[in-house]
Amino acid sequence: MRILMFLLVGLLALPAQAGLKIFATVPEWGALAKEIGGDKADVFVATNGLQDPHHIQARPSLIARTRDADLVVATGAELEIGWLPLVQRESGNPRIQPGQSGYFEAARQVRMLEMPSRLDRADGDVHAAGNPHIQTDPRNFLLVGAALAARMAELAPADATTYAANWKSFAERWRAALTRWERQATPLRGLSIAVQHKAFPYLQDWLGLQEVATLEPKPGVEPSVAHLGKLLAQVAANPPKLVMRAAYQSPQAAEWFGREAQVPVVVVPFTVGGSDRARDLFGLFDDTVERLLAVPR
Repeated sequence: MRILMFLLVGLLALPAQAGLKIFATVPEWGALAKEIGGDKADVFVATNGLQDPHHIQARPSLIARTRDADLVVATGAELEIGWLPLVQRESGNPRIQPGQSGYFEAARQVRMLEMPSRLDRADGDVHAAGNPHIQTDPRNFLLVGAALAARMAELAPADATTYAANWKSFAERWRAALTRWERQATPLRGLSIAVQHKAFPYLQDWLGLQEVATLEPKPGVEPSVAHLGKLLAQVAANPPKLVMRAAYQSPQAAEWFGREAQVPVVVVPFTVGGSDRARDLFGLFDDTVERLLAVPR
């Protein structure tokens, strides 16, 4: 009897069993899944905020993580095309294959920007479904989160009430933060910018920023000094107020252009973990807005 009592006490002391096992390809969707799942989801994030999300290796450790995953949360729109299909295939996990309920693409939930008029690899790293960097517009998290919460509830109905409550709480706090960010960012409307990579069309759409130059000659192609010099001459009559790059990107091109154009370079976190302050989704946009506002206009 005493042994049985010890066993029962031991079982009661064990932590609650996590619900869904979620494999998120990038930090923003991992953070969103954690907000929804709470202690009823075990979330693994395949990349960090200082990695280029276009160029990830399909490492054996990632394949191992997907073997027993219940749900893969990806951006889609070909952002992970270079590695995720291999990881899914080698996992041997039928639940997380494309077309199955255990595979979720965030980009399918929002209005896509920069849809290409033609598909030609000579044009650089062009995505057929549109620009995949949807996480730079915080409004998109409301659309993606609602769909993700519903998918998680479908896969784990026993935890559906928890997911719904967590999502409601997050969405309320997120809408309040959106109002605050938009009020703070009012002075940024119409600000002319140069970008290193076409990573910010959704941020630009949200804040009303005006892109006048892109440093890369083609998406994903590093610019030469000769190209940057020509670009500098082209924008001389209407110079940008700043150059913007993502934290994961190499600084050389932006620093050269900023120095020659005599404008500041703003490094934005781009995703959760892209800066010390961007520790969660709220910090991501707190930091982004404040960095842009810090530039003299």
